[in-house]
Parts: sequence; C-alpha cells; structure tokens
Amino acid sequence: MADIKEMTEARLEMRGGIAGGMIPLFILMVGLVWLSVAERGGTKPFWACAWLALAIGLFFARDKGEYCRAAMRGIGNDTGIVIVTAWLFAGVFGKLMVAGGLVKGLLWLGMTTGAQESVFTLMVFLSAMLFALGTGTSTGTCIALTPVLYPAGYFLGADPVMLGLAILSGAAFGDNLAPVSDTTIVSAYTQGATMRNVVRSRFPLAMAAASIAGVIFLVFGGGGHIHPLPEIEAQMDPFGALMLMALVVVVVSALMKRHIVESLIYGNLAAAVIGMMTGSTTLSAIFSIPSKRGVSTGLIEDGINGVVGAIIFAILILAVTQILIESGIMKRILRFAEQAVVSSVRQAELFIVGVTILASIPISANAPAELLVGPSLVRPMGEKFELAAARRANLMDCAVCTVFFTLPWHIVVAAWYAAIISSSEAYGIAAPPISSALYNPYSWALLAVLLFSVFTGWNRKYRSDESEEDLI
Repeated sequence: MADIKEMTEARLEMRGGIAGGMIPLFILMVGLVWLSVAERGGTKPFWACAWLALAIGLFFARDKGEYCRAAMRGIGNDTGIVIVTAWLFAGVFGKLMVAGGLVKGLLWLGMTTGAQESVFTLMVFLSAMLFALGTGTSTGTCIALTPVLYPAGYFLGADPVMLGLAILSGAAFGDNLAPVSDTTIVSAYTQGATMRNVVRSRFPLAMAAASIAGVIFLVFGGGGHIHPLPEIEAQMDPFGALMLMALVVVVVSALMKRHIVESLIYGNLAAAVIGMMTGSTTLSAIFSIPSKRGVSTGLIEDGINGVVGAIIFAILILAVTQILIESGIMKRILRFAEQAVVSSVRQAELFIVGVTILASIPISANAPAELLVGPSLVRPMGEKFELAAARRANLMDCAVCTVFFTLPWHIVVAAWYAAIISSSEAYGIAAPPISSALYNPYSWALLAVLLFSVFTGWNRKYRSDESEEDLI
C-alpha cells in the first residue's frame, strides 16, 4: 500500500467525534461476533455486517460525499487489488490440486510406510501440513483429509484426540506458511513485503513450532487399538503425490523474486498438466462448455467461486477500515498505545501480536482480522520502530494462526469437527469432543515460538536490513 501515509493524512469529520467515528467498527464487530457465536459465521454471511456498517456510518459523516470517497479509496487501494488478484489464482490452484488426487497421494505416502499408533499420528500431521501448503486452505484441508486419515489412523491404533488434532494442526501450519494461503497473501501485501521475503523469513518460525508439535504427536499420539483396515486402502494413489511438484513450482518461483500472481499462474499450469498426465483430471474437467446454463464450466469456475465470498468481504472490510483511518480513530488508538504501553521495539511487537490475536478471537475467519488491523494499526506501529515489512507480516500472520485455531466458533474448527463426526459415524468409531481443539499443539507451540522471538529478538529484522527488492 504505497500510498498509505497519504491516505492516513486525510481527516473525515464525523458527528459525535470519536464516538461517531467508532459507529462503523461497532456495527461491524457486533454483527461478526453475533454470527460467529451463533455458529453461522462465514465470509458470505459477514457481507451484510460490513454493508450495514458502511450504510449506517454514512449518516454520522458531516461530509457524506467525502465519506463515500474515503470508502472507495479503501476499496481501490493497491493492496486490495493485489490481494483480490492473488486470491483468484490461489482459489483455482487449490481446486486443481485436489482434483489431481493430492488426498489419495498423501494417504499413499502415509500408508506405505507401515506406520502405526503415534508414528501414524505424526504422519497424519505431516500429510496435513503438505496438503495445506499445497492448497492454501485450512478449512479445505480439514474437509478433504479428515474423512480418510481420521478413520485410517483410528484403525491403526492412534489416539483419537491427538489424531484429530494432527489434522487441525497441519491445517494451521499451511495457513501460516503457504504462499497461496489467504492469510499469507494479506499479511504480506498489507505490510508492503514481497512473498519471497515473507515465506523465507517465516519458515524458521513455522518450522520451530511444527517441530515442537511433531514431538508432542510422536509422544502422545498412540495408545489406541489396532484393527483390520476397511476399504480405506482402496483410496490410495501414488500418482497423487506428484501434485506436490506444482507446490514446488509456486514456492521456487516466489523465492526467485517472481510476483506472487505470476508464481500462482505457473503453479496452476503445472497442477493442470500433472493432473492430466496422471489421468486424475481432464482438460474438459478444467474448462468446457456446460450442457446447460447455470452448470459450472469446470475447475476454474469452481476455484473462483470458492473465493468470491472472501474477496467481496475483503473489499468491504477495506472500505470500513479506510473510514476508520480517515476519521482519525486508528490514529487515536495508536497514539494511546504509544503513550500508555509502547516505548520500545519489543513492546511494539507485543502490541502487534496482541491486537492481531484480539481481532481474530471474535471473527470466525482470520484473513479479515488481518485486513482490519494490518493497514491501520500493525503497519504504522511497526514502521515507527523501523521493523522490516516481512517482520511485521510474520508477527501478524503467526499471531492470527494461534488462538484462532483453538476456538469452536471459528469456521475451520467447526468444519474440522463436522468432518470428524461424519467420518466417525460412517465407520462406527469414537470421536473426540470439540473442546479438544483447545489443545491444538501447533497453535500453542507457534504462540510460544512467537513470544520467544519477540522477547529475545530472534528472527527480528529492521527496515535497514531490507533491500529495495524486498519491498513491493
């Protein structure tokens, strides 16, 4: 967001002063919390909350024309354009990876090792990590892998609670690190960092947490009873594992300083070619003229449809956030934080972590939480203390992948548990309680690693450490 400083200079007068300026945020948050607690949250249901926030806020603006222009400045800024474009290609990439047989390939990788009990639980964690890295979707990881890996692990003697948490933890890891993840895209581009620098500098943080979680799964993941496997073995396909090559294409391209959209296009093409070469998908499945109006034209349309809800909500969030910035609300919050609690770089980083976690607790989707605080609070606070763009992005993205993946009213946890219940009923096996999500090993390990990094300065980079090629 190259023009963020110019945009924060503007002053939008609101009736009622700071109270009037808080109206859009208040309406938005009440709506998000209400829907989330009622377990009806989601990017599409959230549309109405943001729409009401913008509409009602208009009547508190002294200059209604300027209010509308401020909202449009938020929608049309460079950050929003990059995020929307990247999501379009990331959504299609995820669909192509699944259609190419990635689930069957990961099952084959896990089953052919002869792993049982806690070792298989660890294999499930690794498989979920790889799937989430490849698709960029934590919710999709839980929905796709749980029906296959949960019953397989149960019959191979894994502990049911740790087995379920292995899938949820792997999903959180991918959401945290994958270059095609919505949270990675949002965190990078709200802070003005390149994807290459973000992924490269976040890797030690994510892997340190994953290593801790892996040890936990290896120590506590067994103890069940081994039973004969049902028809699960028939769902294995070694060729599906080749789809991971498409992920390698995206990561290598991003690390070679290519734009994330360019990298995603290469990844999309690689996934399509590999899927067709292995026979898992066909050209007509990717795109074809449908037999009748209203039927999908194929995986490309399905992939775009899958991210439309997130894109529209992101656009609305950017508009609301810009209203808050130009009315001076965010500047007041920053000034209060600076005067009351923030006087050092360590305190600034704790502020970034804390405000991001707080934003993610009531909202059942974590990328919108980043959009809410990233441009308006995280970036100016980090810039004041000369933190590197990638460091700010990493603090925010890691924070939003901690507590978020433990709370039952969040989308991914609800989807994860629904998939566990469904597969348990299908095979007549036990299921852990939804409260087990509170013990998610990766999320708590990531929080510990993040706090260690903040207090010790490990992995911290300053703006002076960055070259021009590390910035958008």
